[in-house]
Amino acid sequence: MHDTHHASHEPASHRTGRPTAAEADQRERDILDAALELLMEVGYDRFSIDALAERAHAGKATIYRRWPGKAALVVDAVRRRHADHQEPLPDTGSLRGDLIAAVGRMTDALTSRDGALLVGVMQAMHSDAELAEQLRTQVFESKYAAYQEIVDRAVARGELTGTGGADAALEVMPAVIVTRLLILDLPADRSFADHVVDDILLPLLTHQTTQEHRP
Repeated sequence: MHDTHHASHEPASHRTGRPTAAEADQRERDILDAALELLMEVGYDRFSIDALAERAHAGKATIYRRWPGKAALVVDAVRRRHADHQEPLPDTGSLRGDLIAAVGRMTDALTSRDGALLVGVMQAMHSDAELAEQLRTQVFESKYAAYQEIVDRAVARGELTGTGGADAALEVMPAVIVTRLLILDLPADRSFADHVVDDILLPLLTHQTTQEHRP
């Protein structure tokens, strides 16, 4: 007796000859994961589509059909890794609490395994204008929006009278954290987070918003 249900248990890609949307998405994720591994091993300058194709067991034509070049591919990989591993910044109920959480998030990112990847990509931005532009528009602008939301919440609570200090605070915060971790090679513990927030960010935000409303 023939099993008339046998074909229905085969993957859809076997029946149609084309990958399903889920299979295509998984294949894309596999390529992007391989790209991040390769990037951390060799750096952006030595990263190539040829090497990625070999690492991911994918044809170069397959890769180029999805991404026009290595800049677009690397940005997509970084963006997806960021989206997969980052929860929204918490609303702690106070500006100080939100800023402490933000400093902790940035510190964790730079001290994690992906920290070396992030630093390497930021260094490559200086020599690849296309990479720099795509990272700014697709990755860093979303980060800016998250930190801007902290300031907007503080204004809504009445803790700040305006949002004028947001730009300056976002410039200063990563600079201080990168200096602490990568240049001075010092720990970034809770006392450091308190220092960044109480001695730098809050005075900066308060001063800027006061200046906005000065006659």
